[in-house]
Amino acid sequence: MQFEDQVPFVVRLEAEDREALFANGTPLAFPVRQVLLREHEPTTHVLIVLTGWTKVTSAAPNGYEALLALRGPGDIIGEQAALSGRRRGATVSALSRVEALAVDSGRFNRLLDEHPDISRKLLELTADRTRDSDRRRVQFASLNVQERLALLLLELMRTHGEEAGGGVQLTAGLTQSELAGSVGASREAVARLLKQLRDRGVVRTGRRGLVVVRPDVLRQMARAGTG
Repeated sequence: MQFEDQVPFVVRLEAEDREALFANGTPLAFPVRQVLLREHEPTTHVLIVLTGWTKVTSAAPNGYEALLALRGPGDIIGEQAALSGRRRGATVSALSRVEALAVDSGRFNRLLDEHPDISRKLLELTADRTRDSDRRRVQFASLNVQERLALLLLELMRTHGEEAGGGVQLTAGLTQSELAGSVGASREAVARLLKQLRDRGVVRTGRRGLVVVRPDVLRQMARAGTG
């Protein structure tokens, strides 16, 4: 499972192209939990994340919000809507204070014409994201809800985990509804599984959210489904 870009967009660019992109951006700052981009709204700009982390979510078929991605420093968000001219396909919210550059959609598209290497790197990024998404769907198709949840918690522990008194604190700040949407289950089913994990001492509820105490048990659960 992969929720974050392994190689952020900005890192892929040559220095000259990176400078051109930054020169066309307007600095913005967003406090924690603020919505940066909202699903179904018209597109006006793309965002380049400079500092902080965001979550990308969308309404899932079960009625809950599904976690699609985590985007952090160097990532680009909102580019698909800017390229297609369509409305936003997802909501992006700040998990922490976020500093970003906003590039007007029209200017962004002209920039791609003027700097072909930026366009090529964006195409590579889109291909990588699509491939990761396809792999996740194939992997999930063979797993039950418990195995999907175990994989999700392990991935969040890897990407957004901090040592916290005998465990690893998940700092992504996801709700049970978002976890449910991400693993294709009801919120009630996820709440029941989390209670079972708490009762077994695998996780505990901390002041800032979920703490993974026994990642080895989660790995065993995940391996049961992945072989």
